[in-house]
Amino acid sequence: MKVYCYHTPELTPIEPTPACAVAIDVLRATTTIATVLAAGAEAVQAFSDIDKLMAVSESWDPSKRLRAGERGGAKVEGCDFGNSPLEYKRDHVLGCRLFLSTTNGTRALQRVEAAPILLTAALVNRRAVVEFLAQTQPETVYLVGSGWQGSYSLEDTVCAGAIIASLVESGSFNLAELAGNDETVAALALYEQWRDRLVDLMAIASHGQRLLRLNCNADLEYCAQEDILDVLPRQQTPGVLTAHA
Repeated sequence: MKVYCYHTPELTPIEPTPACAVAIDVLRATTTIATVLAAGAEAVQAFSDIDKLMAVSESWDPSKRLRAGERGGAKVEGCDFGNSPLEYKRDHVLGCRLFLSTTNGTRALQRVEAAPILLTAALVNRRAVVEFLAQTQPETVYLVGSGWQGSYSLEDTVCAGAIIASLVESGSFNLAELAGNDETVAALALYEQWRDRLVDLMAIASHGQRLLRLNCNADLEYCAQEDILDVLPRQQTPGVLTAHA
């Protein structure tokens, strides 16, 4: 198994297609996806375009439909929810489909949607992702950070590093053999530097600072938690994620 880390969708090669791709948007799309599926949602359907989200979701049973849209950290007008994972309680989402569009995370999913295995990862469900990778050992794995409008994001790279750290610490993988590119080694180094201060890292990250200006302090604290959800979001059809059994 070779693991390649890419900081943004734009830096992620389309060809060759990896055996497995893992989309990461810690603040906050993939944290929200894991939270919603763990709470019993039927599926999350992701869109990069908010108008397409509205059009597709219009035909869905309104009693089983939730719309979530976020741009610049704030909720899109006309949607039921924004992108805060703390908004989603079990009694709101059980049995429903969440139609989701965010500034960055849904773009990362779209970039690698052709991969035969497409997962989403955040710190909150890191263990589930690591266990799947360790058990299946795909030949090539792309860890794809969402970044922020094409630029680098600390929180996505530190999550990639957390995944790599768990694989190496399991004793089954050697970093020199596992790392497919230099970014993989750098992601591990970032995580090792900050693993005991992840909330502090979120707070100095540029997008973390945007969220703090929106009074989303509790979101940062939640998103910085590791291994609190035993859920593995996996794409079933392009753009549609369900909890992998």
